Amino acid sequence: MERLWNRNYIKVLTGNFLMFFSFQLLIPLLPLYLTERFGANKQEIGMVLMGYAIAALVIRPFSGYLVDTFNRRKLLLIFYFVFAAFFSGYLFAGSILAFTVLRTLHGLPFGGATVANSTAAIDVLPSSRRAEGIGFYGLSGNIAMAIGPTIGLYLYHGTGNYNMIFILCLAASIIGLVVMTTVHGVHTNRSRQGIDGSKAPMVNKQQNTSKKPKASFDRFFLTVATPQAFSMVCFAFSYGIVSTYVAIYAQDNLGIKSGSGLFFTLLATGLILSRFEGAHALRDGKIAHNGKIGVMISAVGFLLFAMCNNAVLFYVSAFIIGLGNGHMFPAFQNMFIGMAPSSLRGTANSTILISWDVGIGLGILIGGTLAEHFSYQFAFWTAWAINIVGMLYFVFYGSRHYIKHRIG
Repeated sequence: MERLWNRNYIKVLTGNFLMFFSFQLLIPLLPLYLTERFGANKQEIGMVLMGYAIAALVIRPFSGYLVDTFNRRKLLLIFYFVFAAFFSGYLFAGSILAFTVLRTLHGLPFGGATVANSTAAIDVLPSSRRAEGIGFYGLSGNIAMAIGPTIGLYLYHGTGNYNMIFILCLAASIIGLVVMTTVHGVHTNRSRQGIDGSKAPMVNKQQNTSKKPKASFDRFFLTVATPQAFSMVCFAFSYGIVSTYVAIYAQDNLGIKSGSGLFFTLLATGLILSRFEGAHALRDGKIAHNGKIGVMISAVGFLLFAMCNNAVLFYVSAFIIGLGNGHMFPAFQNMFIGMAPSSLRGTANSTILISWDVGIGLGILIGGTLAEHFSYQFAFWTAWAINIVGMLYFVFYGSRHYIKHRIG
């Protein structure tokens, strides 16, 4: 069996972790920051934070096309550099308008870098270990998604110094960029790649130009994966509400001030445990089965979170959501990749991320509006209801659709 943990794969995972870590450090803190620094209300917070998701959403389809067409490694480094540079601007944003513009524009390089990096991961993976490798690649981002907020909240409660946290985000992203400059084996698209991951013979420049894919709609969005994309929007909607407002809800409604960081620690624990357990199913090709298990466990976790009125349920729900997401995310990414030809790998990666961005953006905006006019509890019940819609749609249709349309 081919070696999974090769040097370039480890570097790509490290770069992905540091990118998401620097991004996720701020997720639960920004509502607090906007309230304390600018006096923003809940609805304004939702609108400010949604800008990032909208910008990432706008760039995703074009990113998929670009990384399938041009030099993938160069594009990745450019996107990553601009992403890192934006963190320096957070130190100087002196008004809510300036912060909103900066935060929104920051979504553009983030959207591009995530598409390019996830496609680069597939390039450096051995074809026989691709499904398993995609799962662990996603784990690097999910762990960052879980421990980043934990560390951010710990630093906030320990120092109250937002500028220090912004500097930490900048430093982490710069380190990630340095690591990515040492990665080799990422396809430059000067040669076409077979479905098994092997390279075809080199062609001359004129031939390669003539064979570049036409800019049809399917080059920007993997239309065959629309059912899976719809379910992913629902799951992201739920996570967008919970992850964004969990810290301020715990502080204001449950009296949990410094313990909300433990929520993300338990979430990470669930993610890690389920990823290692689910790796065997992915290796055996049980991708749809793994997805079904994940979405059902996740739905239970969001239900418990919506019900929670004490610390016990609060923390138990975090662990269960982590377990569910740890099964669900790698299964979905493998489904998107599995329904796409090798020439559309970038598009497949951008499509799943587009779906996630749409859900996150809607969750942040609608969640903030519901919390402002009703309550956080009402917003969390809405998150669970939408999660159930996505779960039922996937279990009864999306999973069968994947099995029917998978390529390999």
